[in-house]
Amino acid sequence: MGLTVTEKCIQNSIVVGDWRQRGSRIGLRAHQTLGHDLNAVMTFLALDQLGITHVQTEVSVQYIDHNMLQADYKNADDHLFLEQMCAKYGVICARPGSGICHQLHLEYFGIPGKTLIGGDSHTPAQGGLGMLGIGVGGFDAALAMAGQPVYLAMPQVLNVHLTGQLPPLVSAKNVILKVLQQVGVKGAVGQVLEYTGPGVATLSVTERSTITNMGTETGATSSLFPSDAQTRTWLAAHDREEDWVPLTADADAHYDGQIEIALDQLEPLIALPHSPGKVVPVKTVAGIKLDQVMLGSCTNTALPDVLQIAAMFAGQRVASHVDAGLYPSTRTVLKAAMQVGAFGDLVDAGVRIFEPMCGGCNGCGFAPQTHGVSLRTTPRNFAGRSGTADDQVYLAAPEVAVASAITGVITDPRTMTWPQAPAAAPTHYQRPANLFIVPQPVTTVTYGPNLLPLPQFGQHAATLGGPVLLKLPDNVTTDDICPAGALYLPIRSNIPAISQHSFQSIDPTFYQRAQAAAGGILVAGANYGQGSSREQAAIIPRYLRIAVIIAKGFARLHLANLVNWGVVPLLFTNAADYAAIQAGDQLQVDLAQFEAAPTVTVENLTQKTRFTVTMPLGRDDRHTVMVGGKLNAVKESEAGPCD
Repeated sequence: MGLTVTEKCIQNSIVVGDWRQRGSRIGLRAHQTLGHDLNAVMTFLALDQLGITHVQTEVSVQYIDHNMLQADYKNADDHLFLEQMCAKYGVICARPGSGICHQLHLEYFGIPGKTLIGGDSHTPAQGGLGMLGIGVGGFDAALAMAGQPVYLAMPQVLNVHLTGQLPPLVSAKNVILKVLQQVGVKGAVGQVLEYTGPGVATLSVTERSTITNMGTETGATSSLFPSDAQTRTWLAAHDREEDWVPLTADADAHYDGQIEIALDQLEPLIALPHSPGKVVPVKTVAGIKLDQVMLGSCTNTALPDVLQIAAMFAGQRVASHVDAGLYPSTRTVLKAAMQVGAFGDLVDAGVRIFEPMCGGCNGCGFAPQTHGVSLRTTPRNFAGRSGTADDQVYLAAPEVAVASAITGVITDPRTMTWPQAPAAAPTHYQRPANLFIVPQPVTTVTYGPNLLPLPQFGQHAATLGGPVLLKLPDNVTTDDICPAGALYLPIRSNIPAISQHSFQSIDPTFYQRAQAAAGGILVAGANYGQGSSREQAAIIPRYLRIAVIIAKGFARLHLANLVNWGVVPLLFTNAADYAAIQAGDQLQVDLAQFEAAPTVTVENLTQKTRFTVTMPLGRDDRHTVMVGGKLNAVKESEAGPCD
């Protein structure tokens, strides 16, 4: 039987386990790693505990792209710390403002067939050129940089079969919105979305990257396109043709499922507040008045996107009541767009132009007004993520965003006349100078006053208990647990400070109640921990002495972070047990046989009932949890962090 692209990439990286057995535990060694400023502070703090002197990958790159406001010393201190840590361990560091990590890595480092482990959930963006990208938390990123395997369940491979060609004004963002419309925000958990079919050849690498990037919102482990003539052409345009290798699925490759998408039948789609999975045709919500339009983020601001945006704004004006802004993805894109005069049309139209960074996507600037209605080309629209607690954020493709910025209401771009075609992208990109800092030896590393050591946690007792501090619904996000936004990003590595804001969008009294109770238990619905890779969302409960979370289901990446920080994750086996629990109930969890068997008994002392839950982990991970987390497991292992 032939192999899929996913299986070929995993074969090229696997060091532990059997890739032929779906769901089995496998360990992958990273060829490359990627980090950014919000999560990598924790990564380097962990790396300091692993006893290495130099990263053990082919290349590791650190980006400074998420928190660029530098409103006080905190961001600047973090940036200096990261630059010095990169020099200490031999990591390439992108200068602040060089570009958004996923697009910049695509331009300069991504290689078909290899594996990238990244400390960001949208690391699968590299799947646009046939590279297996997997997002992880900071501790797993540190292990990957140290040359140790990153463990995960061998995913199923879902074939997303594309036919036809995209119509005018219906760009690649609509492909992934269509996938989300079909599978939802948790329908691809435990899977890799692999794109095949004749429609693949009609999509450029940057269009493919938009699709694979946002595939994260389905819950997928990763997303992949083949490496073909389009890939070779794109790499050659960036002076990297030598990195190209052909990589396609074998004709008799086996897939675990298939969905069909006819590109020529797609229409403009839009995700409604507050989920990327609430997808409807644009025409069904046309006419809704907008306050803001944001163009940019790690999806949809590669050069072809910027050129299309500029062409559509030519001779047009942003509506008087709309605030419109563009975040170009990289300085490479900036330079190329300036060379063809694209920014003149944007300036004349009244579009604000920001430096290449994540910015408004994670609430670090460009927040909408109170109850503001914002249309964005970003991958996420979780409630409050923009920085405004009562925001109303819609997600759509750039063509929809431009048309809507001009009319002032949500608009299908096909209803308007667009006399100017976009300028052609160059066949060769001129690289900007001075994007990256090559690591040089350092003797000291500066720790700013806001940068605290990693929290230290002990092993668990055989019996844990406490009150149910929160009973949560389905699809609680990491933004809910650990907020994004300009007010909170500078303190994300300061666990005592950021913990004071945990779950504030759900219950503003949570922190005070957790402190008063000296700990407790969380009860949640399905897909708990959906969203970003931020491991602070796992550290915060443990810091607040919440050792147990019982849920209907966990998001893959967050589950791994819970293991790393010693939080006990348990699964309901009966929906009635979830329904019966009330906030405030006193629960007692018996972990006496936890390592030996994945079944656990929970006693509801308030209701005088018992029920059984399971542990969604193998024996090794159960041991890691019981000893208090990955750092403790590494320290106790005489053979080192591989065991």
